[in-house]
Formats: sequence, C-alpha cells, structure tokens
Amino acid sequence: MFDLRAHTHLLTIAGSRAHGLHSQASDVDLKGLAVPPAAFFHGIRGEFEQSDDAVQFPVFLPDLTAEEQAIARQSGVEGSVYGVQKFLRLASKSNPNVLECLFCRDQEVRILSPLGERLREARSLFLSAKCVQTFSGYAANQLARIRLHYQWHHNGPKAAPKRTDFDLPEAALLPPQDLEAAESAVQKQLDRWELDLTGMEKAERVKALAGMRQTLCEIGLASDESLWEAGARWIGLDDNLVHVMKREREYRSARSEWRQYQGWKANRNSARAELEAKHGYDTKHGAHLVRLLRMGLEIARTGECIVWREGHDGEELRAIRGGAWSYEELLEWSNTRSLELRQLKRETMVVPARPDHEAIDALCMELVEQALAC
Repeated sequence: MFDLRAHTHLLTIAGSRAHGLHSQASDVDLKGLAVPPAAFFHGIRGEFEQSDDAVQFPVFLPDLTAEEQAIARQSGVEGSVYGVQKFLRLASKSNPNVLECLFCRDQEVRILSPLGERLREARSLFLSAKCVQTFSGYAANQLARIRLHYQWHHNGPKAAPKRTDFDLPEAALLPPQDLEAAESAVQKQLDRWELDLTGMEKAERVKALAGMRQTLCEIGLASDESLWEAGARWIGLDDNLVHVMKREREYRSARSEWRQYQGWKANRNSARAELEAKHGYDTKHGAHLVRLLRMGLEIARTGECIVWREGHDGEELRAIRGGAWSYEELLEWSNTRSLELRQLKRETMVVPARPDHEAIDALCMELVEQALAC
C-alpha cells in the first residue's frame, strides 16, 4: 500500500453530516479521491480501486474539525477513498455517494489540492439522465431493506426451516452435483431469454419492456419463479424434477432468510432497533429513501445536485426520521415518487441523456498526469 493521506486530493464529509441532517453524536463518514503512485499505473501492482481500511483512516484525523475528531476517536472513521479512475467511473454513472463528494458544500471539504479543485470545478460533467436509474435504484434498495426489516420486526421467522417443511426428505433426492448442473442449465436458458436493450432510447426501452411484461402476464409468467419453471421445462426437465428443484430452491431461500434474520437480530444497531420499536419501521432508512428520490428528481429537472438539505427539505426529513410518517404513508409516497421518476420524459430533463465520456476521459488523464508529475 502507499501513503493514502499524501496521495489524497479530495476528501469530504459524507452521509448525514454532508446532508445537514446529523446530530452531535452522528458518526463521521468520509469520501475521497486519491491518485496512487506511478507503479499502480505502469507497474505490476494493478489498479488501485479504493480503500475502506479503517486502520488507514486515522491519518485523516488532523483534517477534521475538533467536533469530528472527538466523535472519530470515540467511534472511529468510516468511508471510502477511491482511486481516480474508479471515482470518475462511478461519478459518470451518477453514483449518489460519489456525487455527494463532488457537490457537497465547501464547508464539508476537508482536503482539496489543486487537482481536487479542478475536479470540483468540472463536476457538471457528471450530471446526466443516468441519475434517474441510479437514484431510483438506491432508493429501491432502501425500500427493500425497510420492507424486510419491517417484516422481521413484526413477524420474523419463528424457527429454523426444516426440509420436511417443504415436503422434502431428510436426504436430498438428487446428488448435489446433479442439482447444480440442472440449475446451471436453467440459468443459461434464462440468460438467453434476457433482452439486450443496449443503445435503445429510454422511451423505446420502456415500450419494449412494457410489451414483454404484458406478454408474460398473458401467458402466466409474470413472476421470476414462474419464468424459472418455464425455463426448466424448456430445456426438457420433466415435471417431477422441476417440482423437486423448486422445493429445494424454496428450502434454500428459507434457510438463507433464517441466517440473515439471526444475523440481523444479533448485530442490530441499537439506535436503529429503538427506531423500529418506537415507530414500527426504520425511520432513518425512510428519510434516506425520501432524500434519494427527491435528489434524483431535482437533478433531472433542474440540473442541481443539492446535497445540503438544511433550508430545503431538511426539517421535513428530520421529522420523517422522528416518525412523522407512518410506514403506510412512506410506502404510498415512495411508490408515487418512484413512478414519477421512472416516467420522466426526456424532453422535461435539463441534463444530457448521458455524460460526455470523452471529456471525462480527458479530465482523468489530465488529473493523473499532473499528479504523477509532482
């Protein structure tokens, strides 16, 4: 490894402290960009992608404010410092965490070299219609986590699943290698059925996917599981084998959920557990979900990436975190905004359809050449 601090050109406060939604006790999260030594570009070491190593992060303590240092010494520092190439790739895909690093206020910047300043000046290069996909995707992940934890909190699994629960004998009916081979063959068929919509405009993709979904519904294949069964039968597996494989899949899925549930109970963040006990769901995740969907809409419609939410919707986001919205209200709002984001028409967006990859490539080479020349 190399001296991470010496090669970091941009470091910012991330997470709730970057959004203005933090409390005095909130953790200190960092995001940054480093240009590694020349050996990582010209030698045999390979590309440096990122460091999440908490052992290295104390080197950044002197760059933090006194309050942040006090919190960091108590609970540590978390975050990621990305290599320049990975950072710019993520930014070009509208990764929310990386865009925060580029668009946060100057007050949240902790390290800014001339290279970092050049990058921040060029940040508009990274805003594009890709934000619709990435911000809605991150929001969907938040919602899935909220739903799962809500289900576990209110009606979690009562016991470890047994094979008999799925009408399976104690000993597997098929040798593991035969079952694995059959499932691999089914997956290959599903991969062949996968539509490649690369290069299509958004409106064309939406129309094609809607048509495919309608067709699947009409022939009774609307769910992933029914599509899997169709793939199994398509490659010639008989109904008895398909039935056994399906039960094995259900059993493995239940075992996986049980392990996740036990891990969740054992390692639950005490503050999150308190929120769930008080409000019925993780309201902190709920506030993140709302912020992500709003930021995606803002970027697409206004070309602004508003990281600092104070004076914008910060008060409402804090209220949501405090339980102002019920679980049902959050789901209804999320469904409406997610649909609104997905149905945005290209002509209503002020950002380009895709980032200028040639300009970003040139910027990357400029940053690397300048860093290595120092």
